[in-house]
Amino acid sequence: MKLFLTSKIWKEGKHFVAYNPELEVASQGKTLEGAEKMLKEAVGLFIETAKKIGTFNKILEEAGFVKKEKRWLAPTVSFSSLEMKA
Repeated sequence: MKLFLTSKIWKEGKHFVAYNPELEVASQGKTLEGAEKMLKEAVGLFIETAKKIGTFNKILEEAGFVKKEKRWLAPTVSFSSLEMKA
């Protein structure tokens, strides 16, 4: 099964932080590529554990995924910029 997930990566100090909003999993690395690699590993372990303990389907449902014809469809994630006075 393939899941299409979102990642957000930003620099924080000397490291890059990688975050997956659908599953609320985060990781970090010294480079952008390293952070992305670590996020993939963290998400993979998260999914593996969820399947092992029987919570995978519930987690996906709570994250907004919809199961149609034996496939999980990702929720729509929208990003936009907000201009605010501070």
